Amino acid sequence: MRIVIIGAVAAGTSAATEIRRNNKEAEIIVYEKDKFISYAGCGMPFFISNEVNDFSDIVPRNAEFFKEKHNIDIYTEHEVMSVNPGNKTLRVKNQLSGEIFDDSYDKLIISTGAMSVTPDLKGSDKDNVFLLRNINDMNNIRSFIEEKKPKSAVIIGSGFIGLEMCESFKYLGMDVSIIARSKIAKGIDNDMSLYIEEHLRKKGVNVYTNTKTLEINNQGVVISEGSIIKADIVLLATGIKPNVGLAKSMGIELGASGAIKVDKYMRTNLNDIYSCGDCIEMFYTINETPVYRPLGSTANKTGTIAGSNIVGKNDEFRGILGTGIFRVFDITVGMTGFSEEEAVKLGYNVSVSIDKRPNKPKYMGGKPIVIKAVSEKETGRLLGAQLIGYEGVDKRLDVLVTAITLKASAEDLMHLDLAYSPPYSIPRDPLYYTGAKLSAKK
Repeated sequence: MRIVIIGAVAAGTSAATEIRRNNKEAEIIVYEKDKFISYAGCGMPFFISNEVNDFSDIVPRNAEFFKEKHNIDIYTEHEVMSVNPGNKTLRVKNQLSGEIFDDSYDKLIISTGAMSVTPDLKGSDKDNVFLLRNINDMNNIRSFIEEKKPKSAVIIGSGFIGLEMCESFKYLGMDVSIIARSKIAKGIDNDMSLYIEEHLRKKGVNVYTNTKTLEINNQGVVISEGSIIKADIVLLATGIKPNVGLAKSMGIELGASGAIKVDKYMRTNLNDIYSCGDCIEMFYTINETPVYRPLGSTANKTGTIAGSNIVGKNDEFRGILGTGIFRVFDITVGMTGFSEEEAVKLGYNVSVSIDKRPNKPKYMGGKPIVIKAVSEKETGRLLGAQLIGYEGVDKRLDVLVTAITLKASAEDLMHLDLAYSPPYSIPRDPLYYTGAKLSAKK
């Protein structure tokens, strides 16, 4: 069996290694148009800030590794130009030599990932304006900083990458401004977003919310009030979209979100063609509503499922909760499931609790965690949560992820036998109080 995979970052390499794990005889060929493969994209902001100094920590594997360890042939800087599903052939261009050749497959996996959304903004092509989506972007930003030594940075967009890069630029000694078209941190409810905004200001970041960027010029970034924010370096962090051009040209069906539509086995609508990673549409575990929510952990998971099923297994993808976690200087922000805003839009009658409790006793250095949780009013079923705090946010977030996945009710949080010792928690964990508050509103 000859299996061709298009794309060799998280999902593509996960699929390839899973195929090899289950089938020692299959011929596995991977084409990747970039130079770098299987890299830790989520670690890029920390390499730019020098918190991570070793490039090999971000890009730990190359094509030779996969050939030697797994007998997988990965061809970097090879772009798949077209695919003919009728005769199972594809046309490939070697970007180094310019050679164009044809290949064939028995089964195909499309793992073309996502691309940055570039706003239609005058001046976005200037030499000091960057995206941060891949290793080339990361290297370009770091080289610019080392060479030009910028003193001021403007970040346009306030998603995960934008907020993490606030810290990175600030750590490097720059005056940092962040511009959001609406609120800080898309997907976070307004009442929780204010905590993040306040913390950014405390750390010396200039925050512009409900602000439109008009253009980038030699003086800096021009915003809606007509004022100019000085910017030696500008980062466009205005989101990403699925890279589906090739799939669309082949006749692969796209979902409501514009990403590739797959079933729970990662199969597309075309025979013997699977897809996985940041180019596919997912669905919410809670109600199976289609959603596009790309994340490295999900890409690895869907890649493994695609690889497993392509060799005859029957593994199902069980959906996502949209769980995310990121650091904003010394606080942690986490979210899972539906926000209050999303739940209401989806037609749920909700109960909401916002509670602030110490993560552990004050005599052990405890600091507050703010927990906002949403449940269905009639049944008490947990629908989502958002957390902001210092130490221990990740622990409570993962408990809530598990509870929502297992369809637990708010009341169930009061009966969990959670770990307690003064260095780690208070006798009644903050989640107990969240459960109690929501249960009282049922």
